[in-house]
Amino acid sequence: MTTTAHDSNAPVPMLDVNRQNGPLMAEFERAIGEVARSGAFVHGPACKQFEAASAAYCGVEHAVGCASGSDALLLGLMALDIGPGDEVVLPSFTFFATAGAVWRLGARPVFADILPGTFNIDPADVARKVTRATKAVMPVHLFGQCVDMDALREATGDVPIIEDAAQAIGAQYRGQQAGSMGLMGCLSYYPTKNLGAWGDAGLITTNDAGVAAKLRILRDHGMNPRYYHSLVGINSRLDAIQAAVLNVKLNHLNDWAAGREQNARRYAAQFARLGVDRQLGLPQVAPECVSVWNQFTIRVPGGRRDALQQFLSDRKIGSAVYYPIPLHLQKCFADLGCQRGDLPVSEQAAEEVLSLPIYPEMTREEQDRVIGAIAEFCGVVAKPASRAA
Repeated sequence: MTTTAHDSNAPVPMLDVNRQNGPLMAEFERAIGEVARSGAFVHGPACKQFEAASAAYCGVEHAVGCASGSDALLLGLMALDIGPGDEVVLPSFTFFATAGAVWRLGARPVFADILPGTFNIDPADVARKVTRATKAVMPVHLFGQCVDMDALREATGDVPIIEDAAQAIGAQYRGQQAGSMGLMGCLSYYPTKNLGAWGDAGLITTNDAGVAAKLRILRDHGMNPRYYHSLVGINSRLDAIQAAVLNVKLNHLNDWAAGREQNARRYAAQFARLGVDRQLGLPQVAPECVSVWNQFTIRVPGGRRDALQQFLSDRKIGSAVYYPIPLHLQKCFADLGCQRGDLPVSEQAAEEVLSLPIYPEMTREEQDRVIGAIAEFCGVVAKPASRAA
């Protein structure tokens, strides 16, 4: 968190990527200039540098860059030859891309419910959903916190696990990095992520050399060698401009994560001090996990979530609902035959969740405005906190 003063009437955005990018502009210009001078815009040195640095950061042997986080999920499934007749178990309460990748290959997404405290997939429900047709399980480390991977492994047996770590780079489970615990991990560098590119970019992590080699072929039209196609792949390459930007930003990621942690702790402490936590559900982090707080997501029970969001908007305070409709109830998956009531925890979460600004560059004054507005909504007088709080 920064302490720079801002206009007390200025909007508090949900996220402001320019505050992060601005101080690094000279570094970006140097890195992008090197790419421009090299002329190596695809599969160039900047891409190889980022893949190597990402593998080291995530604690894996191999990292394969691609065009987006969505493509990372698709490529991971393609590497397992998943297609018609196959099933993939995944959470319903998450972003569309996870299920969309399964559907695009003609396979069947099988939706599992979540745990109410962490919003992550419920291993017990996964165990109920795994069948002989299950060819993969795709847990999503939602909002920056890892799934209970030990329980998930017990539930899945020998079924391959593809981690959707799009929101969780740097998150840890029992000392292991997100993206290092399954057969593959899929990362997204969409600009709003904790590590965001200047456009779309993604990456797959793995400790399996054979899988890594297959992924490199699949992302490049299935070519190996050039113009000889051993597989039917796709065009999904990480471009060097995005890699250059990400090489700069990766060096700052741990500091940004620390800023998010500081903001999360302050939210929790101030909401508890004011008694707001008795009306709202605050995020829960499992003791075996280290969250990177991609989102700070509260629960607003009693059908008041939309009213609180409007209350904040009226005061120029940003917030977001991730996600208003669980995937099993989306129109595009109607053919699966899911009904309201099938996954009650996911459905309740979709009605209650509200994410608050938590980016590390937000000022203390801005966070105080968020805290004060929520306290006001809850009928609590927000007394000024001490400067140490």
